[in-house]
Amino acid sequence: MVTTSALRLASPVPSSTQASTVYDRLRDDLLSGRLEPGRKLQMRFLTEMYQTGQTPLREALNRLTADGLVECREQRGFSVADISRNELVELTKTRCWVESLALRESIAASTPQWEEQLLLAGHRLGKTPRSLKSEQFEDNPEWERLHRAFHRTLIGNCGSQSLIAFCGQLADQLYRYRRLSIQKAFLSRHVADEHQAIMSAVLSGGTDQAVALIAAHYQQTAEVILRDRRIFPELQDSGELA
Repeated sequence: MVTTSALRLASPVPSSTQASTVYDRLRDDLLSGRLEPGRKLQMRFLTEMYQTGQTPLREALNRLTADGLVECREQRGFSVADISRNELVELTKTRCWVESLALRESIAASTPQWEEQLLLAGHRLGKTPRSLKSEQFEDNPEWERLHRAFHRTLIGNCGSQSLIAFCGQLADQLYRYRRLSIQKAFLSRHVADEHQAIMSAVLSGGTDQAVALIAAHYQQTAEVILRDRRIFPELQDSGELA
């Protein structure tokens, strides 16, 4: 006799659930750089790598295309979104615009609860080392998680989930660039001081100062990446400094 529990165990995983799982795994691999910019995403390779069928895989790839992390080229299938200096400049400019708006709204609607959340997020980030090793850079995944939480908390009181979601999408697209130049940025930046300055301005109600600081924070990151010849080898031909 087949029991109800046995039937449940034997039931196939719904396609939507499979697609969500594949989406999460693919997104992680795209953001981490394990799937490098410009790489063609062959369906056979992906179905074997992620142990899934083509239907949930295509659904996941379509979602990632909407996120700007994957490109769908007519008659050529899917590829990892490529990188360019122009796109980096445009994404950075757009992020400064939309997060400035979101931050202004967050500060205008400030509550003691939100300020406490921001203090806690800033404290946790500040206490976490950026690198796992002191003698050489080794990325700390926990720092990245807390870094994202801090920036999301800054704009999380703006009152618009759509705006927060769009800011998150821009952060994902720019994270791919940050990952490529992360070691160089670590050596040349004092991001802990920058975060502290932004938080202090926010908590003191200095809206214009906070907005200026967060824009400068993102622009400095972009400048480090734009001058990295390992990412943009054409800089050597143009004579620009790395």
